[in-house]
Amino acid sequence: MIDWSATIWNSRSRRFPTCPTMLLLAALSLAAAKRYPVTGIVLKVDPSQHSVDISHGAIPGYMEAMVMSYSVPDNRELASLKAGAYVDFTLVVEKERSHIERIRIHRYESSEREPLLARRLKLLEAPHATVKPGDAVPDFTLIDQAGHRVTLSQLAGKVVAVTFIYTSCPLPDYCFRLANNFGQLNQRFASRMGRDLVLLSISFDPVHDQPKVLEQYASTWKADPESWHFLTGPLDEVKTVSRRFGLNFWPDEVYVTHSLHTLVIDRQGRLAADFEGNQFTARQLGDYVEVLIAGK
Repeated sequence: MIDWSATIWNSRSRRFPTCPTMLLLAALSLAAAKRYPVTGIVLKVDPSQHSVDISHGAIPGYMEAMVMSYSVPDNRELASLKAGAYVDFTLVVEKERSHIERIRIHRYESSEREPLLARRLKLLEAPHATVKPGDAVPDFTLIDQAGHRVTLSQLAGKVVAVTFIYTSCPLPDYCFRLANNFGQLNQRFASRMGRDLVLLSISFDPVHDQPKVLEQYASTWKADPESWHFLTGPLDEVKTVSRRFGLNFWPDEVYVTHSLHTLVIDRQGRLAADFEGNQFTARQLGDYVEVLIAGK
């Protein structure tokens, strides 16, 4: 039985003695906080304000997909975060406030054939230097669906998004999904395409994906060749470009085994972000691109 006399004010000690009731209330307060697992893309990190802006998917039963600025009480959790990181975290919602915790960078892992096999094959090759976020991207020139030469340095002053695909890829959640992400960017930024944003889709299968093939594939996405370039070129040159970003591919009799990356290059020609895998959404990618275009 609870000793209610323990809650009586002690005039000598000038404090309430600790009692089971108070401990119970504190425990109930902690239990009342709701916790939600969330995954999203970091748009901005602000340690001075103990906050991070994240574009995340819907939280079932709580909120729709959106961009939010979240409080992060422990600044140590922000130390390794950068814009463009794909993260998992826990949203904690109390009666009068909320925050996020347990932030960790989401590493893309897949049991599917292409990315997993690509990682194993990569172990057989000699290591080579790759471009990291913040590094200047080396120049390259390839041929687009209209037969025009496209040089990266000529796009300086614009945000450039790059992905790697091949037109005969049979898996709907790989090359097709990455192309569809760009299709949605093309729609979302229709008024800015070519002026602020350029899309580059580089073929992993340049032997088959010649300009005429790419032109037909590009028509599926209503791509304007002035702002969305589907690129091909000599096999050695395509391999050189892909390896700069830590990607590689290995043709076999049926498929092209390859890894999955979507890259965003800023207006100064530096690699701003490298989104690995296919688990992020087109809206999240678009939110990141919008921040970069705005110069934030």
